[in-house]
Amino acid sequence: MNLPKGPDSLCFDKDVFMKDDFDVDHFVAECRKQVQLEEMREDLELYYKLLKTAMVELINQDYADYVNLSTNLVGMDKALNQLSVPLGQLREEVLSLRACVSEVIQSIDDQLFKQEDLQKKKVSVLRLIQVVRSVEKIEKILHSQNSKEANSLESSPLLAGQILERIATEFNQLQFHAVQSKGMPLLDKVRPRIAGITSMLQQSLEGLLIEGLQTSNVDMVRHCLRTYATIDKTRDAEALVGQVLVKPYMDQVIVEEFVKSSPNGLQLMYSRLLEFVPHHCRLLRDVTGGTVSSEKADTVPGYDFLVNSVWPEMIRGIEERLSYLFNPGNPDMFYERYSASMEFVRKFERQCSSQASVKRLRVHPSYTSFHNKWNLPVYFQLRYKEIAGRLEAAFSEGLAVAAGSVFHLQVSEVLWSCLAKCWSDKVYVPPLAHRLWKLTLQLYARYAKFLDEVLTKTPGSDVTKEPTRPLPSSASSTSSRTSVDEGGSESGSPGSLSTKQLVFIAADIQKLQEKIPELLQMVRRRLEAIGFTNFAILEDALSDSKGCLSSSIPTLNTRMTQHLTERSCRFLKSASEVPRLYRRTNKETPARASAYMDNALQPLHQLVSDSTGLVTPSTAHDWLRVTLSECTQKYYETISEVLSSVRKMEESLKRLKQARKGATAAATVAGNGAPTDDGKIRLQLALDVEYLGEQIQKMGLQPSEISMFSTLADLVKEARELAEQNQ
Repeated sequence: MNLPKGPDSLCFDKDVFMKDDFDVDHFVAECRKQVQLEEMREDLELYYKLLKTAMVELINQDYADYVNLSTNLVGMDKALNQLSVPLGQLREEVLSLRACVSEVIQSIDDQLFKQEDLQKKKVSVLRLIQVVRSVEKIEKILHSQNSKEANSLESSPLLAGQILERIATEFNQLQFHAVQSKGMPLLDKVRPRIAGITSMLQQSLEGLLIEGLQTSNVDMVRHCLRTYATIDKTRDAEALVGQVLVKPYMDQVIVEEFVKSSPNGLQLMYSRLLEFVPHHCRLLRDVTGGTVSSEKADTVPGYDFLVNSVWPEMIRGIEERLSYLFNPGNPDMFYERYSASMEFVRKFERQCSSQASVKRLRVHPSYTSFHNKWNLPVYFQLRYKEIAGRLEAAFSEGLAVAAGSVFHLQVSEVLWSCLAKCWSDKVYVPPLAHRLWKLTLQLYARYAKFLDEVLTKTPGSDVTKEPTRPLPSSASSTSSRTSVDEGGSESGSPGSLSTKQLVFIAADIQKLQEKIPELLQMVRRRLEAIGFTNFAILEDALSDSKGCLSSSIPTLNTRMTQHLTERSCRFLKSASEVPRLYRRTNKETPARASAYMDNALQPLHQLVSDSTGLVTPSTAHDWLRVTLSECTQKYYETISEVLSSVRKMEESLKRLKQARKGATAAATVAGNGAPTDDGKIRLQLALDVEYLGEQIQKMGLQPSEISMFSTLADLVKEARELAEQNQ
């Protein structure tokens, strides 16, 4: 259908409406790039009128045909009836012709089937004829050979080998045709003769191969192996070599008494087993192309005596005579035996002639059987119990101090030694890499859980009492004990953590996080050896373990600041006793800070001493800042109460004296130049706060970092000024 052509001034192309992918929004957007919406609307209305006009013209053009349609159909039914008779006759003729053609086709198919059946029978007869001819030919060769041997004093082994090759070639054809003729009556009559030929051929080949191996006759062995290959009996030859050549040697070498006679008896036995290939299989490897020096033109392909003859006999002897090797009861001994055995396997693989031979060896049933004999899951369970049990025993000992270690707590030292042991030379075996990796992550998680338990226990509770543990332990938790003594400065309640213990925990967390790259390097070295390359996932897992350790830090910080705050505030409360020291005691004017201030600051100074060189300066700085802020807040509350009480007492005394002596006497008391008891109290508190500010600076902080300290300083400054005014 063609649309009417519009004026050239239209802002759009008329053909765009006929596209299958016409889109209104896209059409409007394109038109707006050229004209305004109002102009586009006018163009659309104009073209719409053209379309209506064209439609009317199209209807008028075919209107006459539409009107005459009924007239043209008059008499059409009679015409159709006249056509039905000849069409029916034509249909009957076509059906008759189709039936005739089908009969001819069926006849041809029957003839072709008979011809095909005759052809198959002919082929079967020809095969039977070939079977009979092959049997007669082989018997004729054997009869001729027997006649020659009867006329000769000694036969030629080479000639016998050549004769066997001829017989084998003919026998191969005989076997092929016999298989194809299976079920034919004539074959049953010939079968006894075929069985006799088969028996004779096998006996001759076995005898020739054994004689060739015993006399080291290369040509005889080559002819014999080529004959075995011709009749597709290479596996029979390999089995014969295993029984005749390999098994006697293995019976002599694989002896339990010899292995147990010395500590390195197993390694000596494996060395003797490995010597078998270069000393006793050189002839076979030369003939079959198993050595570099063997000439390809004279080699007989299709054999792998190392994989199919030597290896099965070795493994059969080990599994039958040395079954105790696979006992995992003693993990250390099991590891030594397993490592020596796997080294033997690797050296045997290096004796294989090619990578293809190694692949065949690794899929051999005896290879799989030998590896499955080593009960690695049981070995891992024993190691798991040993490693995890040692860590659990360390947990039961609480926070004992480690001696001569980079760590400060015994439990941290044990954790690191357990992690390192998972990948050590005396424990790690490649097939268990995934399980040891899982154990590594479990050890980190269990240590973090222990820290969480220790840090969340309230004073007086058992810090080592454990909930349901993710790791097995051979030692149960008993009573807790505090292993770090701070000279009686701690509260002394059972289960409470000392400052030094908390510092040691923080230092060990930091040290463990620093040693994670060292652990990753140990794991990487092991996994690279087995072809693992996705180390990004290991780094992510260790990052999670690092985060697991870091999760204990907020609780540790809170426990540290609470601990220090309690110890310091215990003495800061003594500020409420200052009025009692100066009221009605006639003491001299104070010139230095109170003794309680040194006692209150002693835990903080001790923290500075204990944490130096153990944790980062920023960590100790945060502990001091938070502790001093909390202490200052409580100290401010105490001093505010004291000053408020002093002011009330002072006002009360003034009112009492004024009432007794009058205003003059009161003025005399206030202005005699000597400090009052209340002034001494205010001055003492001011000295205490000033001393606190000095000590804060000695600890490496600024008083401005301590919240409420400026407010406290302003409070005592006002009190000092008031005391000076009252002198």
